[in-house]
Amino acid sequence: MRKNPFEKYLSKEDRLQNTVMHYLKLKYPFALSIHVPNEGKRSPFERYKFKYLGGVSGVPDVLVFSQNASKCGLAIELKVGYNKPTENQKKLLEALILANWEAHWVNNLDDAIKLIDNYFKNEI
Repeated sequence: MRKNPFEKYLSKEDRLQNTVMHYLKLKYPFALSIHVPNEGKRSPFERYKFKYLGGVSGVPDVLVFSQNASKCGLAIELKVGYNKPTENQKKLLEALILANWEAHWVNNLDDAIKLIDNYFKNEI
């Protein structure tokens, strides 16, 4: 099988996000979940258009819109290693918690899987 030439440009966080999304789709195929493409460099016009259209910085990487018995959805900010969320990311996680979402940040796949499984077992 030929490797995609763009694969060399993927970061560790990109690979983590891909693995988390694959896990969600395989283990919970009924769940409506998305990766939010909020990262990346933008030109001045693209930044203007992003804000003009209502975009906000800090939206978590993974959003699961499927409810469990007590929460409206699950939001996960993914980081790798010792990385931590930005202030905007922390504010959005807090806002989602106030809106009755389960919202967390994790730094590895094992913690992400535990969070997802507990959410769907309603054990968080």
